[in-house]
Amino acid sequence: MGFQELTDEQWAFIAPFLPPRAKTGRPRADDRKVLNGILYVLVTGCRWCDMPRPYGAYQTAWRRFRELQEKGVWHQILQALLDWGYTLGKVKVEAVAVDSTLVEAKKGGKV
Repeated sequence: MGFQELTDEQWAFIAPFLPPRAKTGRPRADDRKVLNGILYVLVTGCRWCDMPRPYGAYQTAWRRFRELQEKGVWHQILQALLDWGYTLGKVKVEAVAVDSTLVEAKKGGKV
């Protein structure tokens, strides 16, 4: 799966979940550019320091990624996407896959 930057429609969906800009102090880096940088690292699996320079400083992207995680923004975006998918009928819970990291393996393979 290759990386693609956020479309205008995707950005319009995500932008309202981001914290508002501070009224005082140094203006923060462009949200859309930084978010594209974060998504680039997450999709490609590269190291933060290998993030392409057009997305800004990798330190900024890492700091913003962590800040959004601590504030629960990623969870809010995911929940909104799921709700939207349910509404459109594109997401259904008819089957569930369980990863082996969630299931305890008994010694000898017996249940």
